[in-house]
Amino acid sequence: MTIPARRVVVVGAGVAGLTVTATLAAAGLDVLCLEARDRIGGRVLSVDVAGGSLDLGATWFWAGERRVQNLAAELGVQTFEQHCAGAALFDHPAGVLRLDDNPIDVAAGRYTAGAHSLTRALASTIPAPSIQRSSPVTSITTDPTGLLVDTATGASHAAHVVLAIPPALAATTIDMRPGLPNRLLRLAQSTPVWMGAITKIVVQYPDAFWRRQGLAGTAVSLLGPLRELHDMSGPHGNPAALFGFTTDMTPDTVNMNTRVLSQLVRLYGPEAADPIRIILQDWSREAFTLPAGVEPSTNYALFGHSLYATPTFDGRLHWAATETSSVHPGRVEGAIAAALRATQAILANLNGPRQKDYTEVGRH
Repeated sequence: MTIPARRVVVVGAGVAGLTVTATLAAAGLDVLCLEARDRIGGRVLSVDVAGGSLDLGATWFWAGERRVQNLAAELGVQTFEQHCAGAALFDHPAGVLRLDDNPIDVAAGRYTAGAHSLTRALASTIPAPSIQRSSPVTSITTDPTGLLVDTATGASHAAHVVLAIPPALAATTIDMRPGLPNRLLRLAQSTPVWMGAITKIVVQYPDAFWRRQGLAGTAVSLLGPLRELHDMSGPHGNPAALFGFTTDMTPDTVNMNTRVLSQLVRLYGPEAADPIRIILQDWSREAFTLPAGVEPSTNYALFGHSLYATPTFDGRLHWAATETSSVHPGRVEGAIAAALRATQAILANLNGPRQKDYTEVGRH
């Protein structure tokens, strides 16, 4: 059997993996992106509804995050400002306290057509055969000329491999031969998976009624089940939605929906009792986000560790997930920064020093 030879194989088709693939393909390299899921986007996940999209994963970007803003502008992805106007709420045992002028939220950007508009636009710049879905990587093996990447459906030989998935996922589900250095393996196993410990719950309504009450839609709760809430409405309030995060998830979806609606009625009044839909996205149960046997964690001190910036396996194995970024880890900005760091290392290795610094711009 002839094993296809590739200059680069990228593991994961989230923001980081797509950024690596698009950048290297644009540079003329033969690159293959292997995605375990049957969809692209990774932890960028949106659902289309009447009037727009609702984000079940990454939602925001912030001022100063030049990489994601440059990339969106380059791709023609439209954005708008997060709704912050109005009062916020503090939900505690003694009652609901109204906080004028919303001291909780900070200015943030959103994607007009949902966060998946960014990954879809990025994927559209990549030749279709370069992205292979439903292809979880099972092993990566070194040999004298490079790395052999195995999936259930076939194998590819590569000069370089980029791990654009959470380090804990890579360390747990991919058989590395020989194994990773002990210190790096322990780091990867211990690095928390961003969003791996939370469930995001989106509640869509016919209109953003809370705005008529002078509320921003923002709340912090000591009672739960949602500990933090925000407005997720699209531009001009359509589609209208609130969303929140919880770590208090059980298999009983009906019970959780009842608890969430009870909380929203307590905070926003009787109109909150009649949503169009409730969508629960439990990232802790996504096998290709948080693998079985890895405990959810919110201790992010290991994010951006310096070991992730140094390629292993004779400089051929690179890390590019958002958890590995030294800037804005856990965000889309961090995913792009980590991807461009890996991209620059690969291009420098294959082509020698270049004048352009890929860490400072979008994709070119």
